[in-house]
Amino acid sequence: MTVALRSPRMHEVDVLEALCMRSKAYWGYDHEFLALCRTALKVSPRQIERGFVRLAEHSGALAGVAQVSVAHGAQIDLLFVDPPMMGYGIGAALFGWAAEAARAAGARELFILSDPGARGFYERMGAVYIGDAPSDAIPGRLLPRLVFAL
Repeated sequence: MTVALRSPRMHEVDVLEALCMRSKAYWGYDHEFLALCRTALKVSPRQIERGFVRLAEHSGALAGVAQVSVAHGAQIDLLFVDPPMMGYGIGAALFGWAAEAARAAGARELFILSDPGARGFYERMGAVYIGDAPSDAIPGRLLPRLVFAL
């Protein structure tokens, strides 16, 4: 069983966003909370065109997605693994791609605004917690902010 990364096609955006929502729901959030997150969990067609989005396939099945931005420093915008595919190295493969994409764009650090449930994953990847920051989706909510040295 292998993990393959590739650039998504524009017609796959809706499927990737549905995967993001399933992955977010994994942490036990209710429908109302997830509805508030929907806008923040969008895959950007512009980022696809620029080469800053990758999808992961595991044994030929869609398994995860990552999106990076490098406008004002580098950050992971999205990194989600479909819950049935967790534990197969998909998140690690996507994180490795995100770090390499940021490095290739000239960044020295990769910032992550993490779901509290995913903080441990990022720390296992080598990212360091640097404090809390406001959520881009939920007013008043603070999320762990991490940095990964490139």
